[in-house]
Amino acid sequence: MTGNFGEHHAFLCRLHLERIDQLSATILKLSARIEEAMRPFARQLEHLTTIPGVGQTTAEVIIAETGTDMTRFRTAGHLASWAGVCPGHHESAGKRKSGKTRHGNRWLGAALGTAAMAASRTKNKTYLGARYQRLVPRLGKKKAIVAIEHSILTAVWHMLTHDVDYHDLGGDYYTRRDPQRALHRITRQANALGFTVRFDLIQAA
Repeated sequence: MTGNFGEHHAFLCRLHLERIDQLSATILKLSARIEEAMRPFARQLEHLTTIPGVGQTTAEVIIAETGTDMTRFRTAGHLASWAGVCPGHHESAGKRKSGKTRHGNRWLGAALGTAAMAASRTKNKTYLGARYQRLVPRLGKKKAIVAIEHSILTAVWHMLTHDVDYHDLGGDYYTRRDPQRALHRITRQANALGFTVRFDLIQAA
């Protein structure tokens, strides 16, 4: 190399490279240890990774923090509350005071947050993506992400309880459930852009 890169700089670079090699070796050892510990839960890991946004690492965290025996949580709601992804409800004199989530398992919360962010980017391709897009205008991004975390953990409870893969309801779930509401939303959006739209019902032959 030419310029101001001298022997001292080379010495520092060697130290950094050695440190990187040490950390890489440690990561490999830990990964092998985790793989060994997770081997008895291979089937559950396969189930969990069918959830949009949930990868291998997130699935391992879910199993490590919750276990696979869902009988300790009476319902999916109890699991969500324990994990801290169930919004609180404080009402006084008919007025809602707070909707903050309670403190839960921070490692599980971080993993669910990563999964929810990934699922939210699927937009209308999956149920979770469609749910996020539906909630953002009303709740904002942060609360919508918590709602997706709650949905993921609810699915986890059912999947581990019944030993099944994730069943996606589809990105068009809300449209199929309430087509009139979907038409009203499209109309409002078109009107906001200055267009007038008309919908004609086509009868099937």
